Amino acid sequence: METSEHLNALAAEGDALAVAARGAGLSAPVPACPGWQVRDLLRHTCMVHRWATSFVAEGHRTYRPDGGEPDLDGDALLDHFTEGHRLLVDALRAAPSGLECWTVFPGASPLAFWARRQAHETTIHRVDTESAGGGPLTTVAAPHAVDGIDELLAGFHARAKSRVRTDSPRTLRVRALDTDSAWTVQLSAEPPMTVRGTAGLDTPADCTLSGTAEDLYLVLWNRRPLSAVGLSGDPEVAGLWAGNSAVVWS
Repeated sequence: METSEHLNALAAEGDALAVAARGAGLSAPVPACPGWQVRDLLRHTCMVHRWATSFVAEGHRTYRPDGGEPDLDGDALLDHFTEGHRLLVDALRAAPSGLECWTVFPGASPLAFWARRQAHETTIHRVDTESAGGGPLTTVAAPHAVDGIDELLAGFHARAKSRVRTDSPRTLRVRALDTDSAWTVQLSAEPPMTVRGTAGLDTPADCTLSGTAEDLYLVLWNRRPLSAVGLSGDPEVAGLWAGNSAVVWS
């Protein structure tokens, strides 16, 4: 996806999250985030949006801690979220293509990284908020879902922080059947190594997850159960992913 597409997704997903939060109510529990209510999710996302904005707007070249979650509730919290989301979108749209700043992990460019990262951050938490309301989920377009799978596998879990490890080398394959996209993830005692593309699909993997890009996106981000996609091979490999792949704030 192009940066402009990420920005359009970020703008739309933030608006949808705000609508879903008002509909669900701030005290509604968030199924994918045990112990959280919608107000907790909003406070977290407010913090993340403003933290990301600081790198884009101020050009910090090194890591800086977040500013903490806002001590707000009710309409004041909803308004704070809406304002922070708008500031993030505006900062990204105003940033030069040659922006230089710190990023969580490498991307095509700092601007491309932050647009992509915040688009998926906001999409996943929009899903969380809609789930809290109990209604149908807004569809995640296939190109956006494929991009989010790629970010998760080849970005987040290429880092030393990944807890998806195994003493005995195993292979997890992910196939988005509606887009003909595939990833082969080599699991070992080291951080996972992901190879993109359909080359080598004739070589069996220990476990293969297959389905639509949207279903795989939500399963790999632990927003839907493994039963939402097809599974062939050793289910313990899929369980290893489900039990250890959660991305947590630190």
